[in-house]
Amino acid sequence: MVVVEDESIFNYETKIRAVWAVKGSRPFILTTGSHIHTVWFGSLSEDGTQLFRQYPNADSDSFLDYLNHLRRKYPKMILFLDKATYHRKEKRVIVYLKKHRKTIRVRWFPTGFPEANPIEECWRQGKDTVLGSTLPQSLEDLKRQTTKYYRTNRFKLDLYKYLCH
Repeated sequence: MVVVEDESIFNYETKIRAVWAVKGSRPFILTTGSHIHTVWFGSLSEDGTQLFRQYPNADSDSFLDYLNHLRRKYPKMILFLDKATYHRKEKRVIVYLKKHRKTIRVRWFPTGFPEANPIEECWRQGKDTVLGSTLPQSLEDLKRQTTKYYRTNRFKLDLYKYLCH
């Protein structure tokens, strides 16, 4: 089973696409000014199934927990990863991947080429839908909205089209 994985940070901020304003005036934009966020880990497989999980941070602890969820869903896989530091340089992750090398075969996306990963399209769509020119009432509201979005949407993306880009 071919599986692609990635993470994305959803900041508790507005994402402005376009705004109407009187010519010569400055638009009024609501913003929190904070750096609080939620992080999503996501995967798509060649059979069309997907797995999304929310974490407080993008780090090796979250990644190792997510790998355990992936292994339960896909007992044997070829896993495509980007070269994030906690994917390839964190000792506990290296040990984990070596321990499970018979069931998880890792392949790396090229450096600086996120367009090869179809999950990037899932993040783009989610951010446009959930954060597009709106400011959630709170971080908890942002978490609820993103949870609803990633639990109810099915992404019908052709993995091989992206991988052979």
